[in-house]
Amino acid sequence: MRGFSMAVAAAALLVPAALPAKTARPQPRPEAFEALVRCRALADDAARLKCFDAAAATLQQAAENRDLVVVDRKQIREANRGLFGLDLPDVNPFGGGGGEEEIKSIESVVRSAVQDGDGRWVVTLEDGSTWAQTDSYPLAVNPKRGHKVKVVKASMGSYMMRVNGQPGVRAKRRI
Repeated sequence: MRGFSMAVAAAALLVPAALPAKTARPQPRPEAFEALVRCRALADDAARLKCFDAAAATLQQAAENRDLVVVDRKQIREANRGLFGLDLPDVNPFGGGGGEEEIKSIESVVRSAVQDGDGRWVVTLEDGSTWAQTDSYPLAVNPKRGHKVKVVKASMGSYMMRVNGQPGVRAKRRI
């Protein structure tokens, strides 16, 4: 859960500075990384090793100071999955050009489910996300801990939540 919180926090900090994905240009790589890459061009073994040692130390210091954050594709997919359903601007806080597929659905398990005053369900999933039913269609079987849930992106920014294989109901992610 801590990793998810950090990913959400990192994405929230980067969102204001990010460009819309449709117009985003690849961002230049950090200078600390470029310095490491430039070391490869040195022909002299001793000079190359000295360059790599210095560049690696600079990278390590930048990471420790949180001036540079290194993530892999798996971490990006997990962060994107954690952000699924949140009403965020159309941005890619991970720099664009990564070829990441848009997440169109998630599957999880019910951790808890309660009805609000209008008889609509509020379902918290094992991944920590909470989904609130927005339509008034009744579910034949009440959601219970352990039931499988699939949330699918629907039309015009809406989402359909299917609980335990039942027909879907419209839902919205709660923060």
